[in-house]
Amino acid sequence: MTDNFRNVFGPGKVAIAMVHLGALPGSPLHDGSAGLDGLVEGARRDLKALQAAGFDAVMFGNENDRPYEFEVDTASTATMAYVIGALRSEISVPFGVNVLWDPMSTMALAAATGARFVREIFTGTYASDMGPWNPDAGAALRYRDRLGRKDLAVLYNVSAEFAWSLDRRSLADRARSAVFSSIPDAILVSGAITGEAAAMSDLEAVKAVLPGTPVLANTGVKHATVADVLRIADGCIVGSSLKVDGNTWNPVDPERAAEFMRLVRAARGG
Repeated sequence: MTDNFRNVFGPGKVAIAMVHLGALPGSPLHDGSAGLDGLVEGARRDLKALQAAGFDAVMFGNENDRPYEFEVDTASTATMAYVIGALRSEISVPFGVNVLWDPMSTMALAAATGARFVREIFTGTYASDMGPWNPDAGAALRYRDRLGRKDLAVLYNVSAEFAWSLDRRSLADRARSAVFSSIPDAILVSGAITGEAAAMSDLEAVKAVLPGTPVLANTGVKHATVADVLRIADGCIVGSSLKVDGNTWNPVDPERAAEFMRLVRAARGG
């Protein structure tokens, strides 16, 4: 295991909450009438609720920029930087970024905003809703280092949402290989799409072959399942379960967020 993960999150099981930005300029769902002020205010509202609930970290992502792209519009990255910059003085926990599905833009955004960690698909070959998917971890990590951010914790999602791996190896073997060849700081295990849970058997299999690497559940962790997830995984990333009615596209519900963290604390032994 590299030092970056624990330098950011410390010891113990980590709970990271998503700040899903509204659709950005240039994407089909962007609300031009709300403009940049609307994006900032929506993110501020969710950030305040998540920090009040006691999450260990937050991650800013552009989940609303559907249909997703492999090379995002420059305006998307620039707008994300603007929103995070506007909120920077209000962020009291470590924060990360994820520009779907563009590792190079994610690295650039992290460098521009001072993010402590990133999440992306860095390895593998997939058939996806967006077309053939062939990420390049070598290029992304070299870019990180050229930007002077060797301290940036890199979280590898090895089971891409909205996609099917064309690699015939088991998920556990692909995860083990990624750790050997690509030096991730943590491995993430996902369900089929945003908000859908990773199979517990997948979490168990990946953790069994990577006892020395942090393994996190990346999608679909719910109030009813978080204790079971944290018995296996080293943490979780959660978004949809914290929203009003558990709907990914709704604002964060402060009560749902607070209850989720109460369950996390109980699972961690108080």
